[in-house]
Amino acid sequence: MGSMKDLESIARALQSSGKAGELEQLAASRDGKKLSGMIDGAALEKAVRSGDGAALQRMLGTLLSTPEGKNLAADVQRIMGK
Repeated sequence: MGSMKDLESIARALQSSGKAGELEQLAASRDGKKLSGMIDGAALEKAVRSGDGAALQRMLGTLLSTPEGKNLAADVQRIMGK
């Protein structure tokens, strides 16, 4: 699992790409809000701080298995040009 510096680097790259605004809009969308309500913030923070990649993968897998998660993933891929 990457470090907090890796996450900060990713955030800077998104800002400089000009796509951060579009991704923020996705997070504020109906699907984004529904998914954020499914996330256990304390468990997410613990996994990130401890570098527990397996826990993060399980959380992401759970989110991506929902219709909202699949829609959001497709939108992110479209925005990022993949």
